[in-house]
Amino acid sequence: MPLRNPVGELGRLQRALRREVWFTVGTSALLVVLAFALAFRFVQPAPPNSLVMSTGPVDGGYHLAGLRYQQILARDGVRLELRPSQGSLENLTRLTDPTTHVDVGFVQGGTVHAVNAPELASLGGLFYEPLWVFYRGPATEELTGLRGKRIAIGPEFSGVRALGLQLLAVNDVVLPPTELLALGDLEAADNLLEGKIDAVLLIGPVDSLAVDKLLHAAAVKVLGFTRAEAYTRRFPYLTRLTLPRGAIDFAANIPPRDIPLVAPTASLLVRNDLHPALAYLLMRAATELHSEAGMFNRRGEFPSAQDTDFPLSPEARRYYVSGPPFLQRFLPYWAANLVDRMWVMLLPILAVLVPLARVIPALYSWRIRSRIYRWYARLKEIELQLDVKRTPEELHEMESKLDDIERAVNHIPTPLAYSGNLYSFRGHIDLVRARVKERLIRSGG
Repeated sequence: MPLRNPVGELGRLQRALRREVWFTVGTSALLVVLAFALAFRFVQPAPPNSLVMSTGPVDGGYHLAGLRYQQILARDGVRLELRPSQGSLENLTRLTDPTTHVDVGFVQGGTVHAVNAPELASLGGLFYEPLWVFYRGPATEELTGLRGKRIAIGPEFSGVRALGLQLLAVNDVVLPPTELLALGDLEAADNLLEGKIDAVLLIGPVDSLAVDKLLHAAAVKVLGFTRAEAYTRRFPYLTRLTLPRGAIDFAANIPPRDIPLVAPTASLLVRNDLHPALAYLLMRAATELHSEAGMFNRRGEFPSAQDTDFPLSPEARRYYVSGPPFLQRFLPYWAANLVDRMWVMLLPILAVLVPLARVIPALYSWRIRSRIYRWYARLKEIELQLDVKRTPEELHEMESKLDDIERAVNHIPTPLAYSGNLYSFRGHIDLVRARVKERLIRSGG
């Protein structure tokens, strides 16, 4: 038999071993890719980096709050586009119309009756919105004292108009000769100061431009809701508040007495399809803006899960129970969101990799050893034939078969770590060959 080239033989074995390794690695990589593809189906898309918020009149409290939200979200790289509106009703209309592409908006409590909106959810109550009734003329403590007057009750789609019409209606003030005017806050305040109208209904904080101007006007009085408790029973979305004597200006003693007020609660509404990461970001902004003590609320009272006309979103419910998500407490917004999304993908991948780390070495070892072990069946067959009396020709044929087996096994590509199995098998071949030679000697062959 011609001798083989040792260098070429070694190269052939190395190539065969590389194919074996690539087969094992390729199979494992394919399983990981399949797990990755399966996990990817359950991963939420990355949150958009922009939001659209419907606020209110540019000189009103909603728009001022929107500007502060805009600054906070900008710190996390989220651009908040503000769209001024006439008020709560227009905000609701925009939120329920997907073609407007509005994601979030301020809505005054008590206006939900105007819209059926199952596609909306609340992030909670944000602050009280006291109803202010400023008027000229003889002092009165009841809305009935405004019958027959010229009253500004806000623009057509504003929350103050919706609330004002309800309260004026139960006091029989909406019918002629009462004249109801659709004026904005500052325009209405100026008209009242100039004597062009008799009264104005406003909703807003004490530091809003129109309210502050009228509180400091000597010719204008503030109506106190002496039946505030009765209003809260009739309209459950209202809360009884008190503006303490001198709270606006101690030196000038403004107001000169305690003034009972009623107030709905402003809520932050979102569409149900808003990305959860953005919902949590808005909740964090709401906590930063509205948790401090104010003229009418205690520290930590807002944002609140109470006094909302809409059901809370799942993110808001979790936020009020356990606070921000764990990752958002310690990581920047973008990093927390990335880790959160990748974690969903890593779990199934790890579920595949951990078993593979155990199975692949065993599988590789089995594949290498099986190439040797399957020749043991041939070897055992020859050995069993020795138990029967054989002719010298048959014994020489057995020797030839043993030589064929040894040559075949010598060319099996075997890593050095598994060479012991190869040499052990060759030793077993020699044992059977020795028995064959012994039989040949005894038979005279």
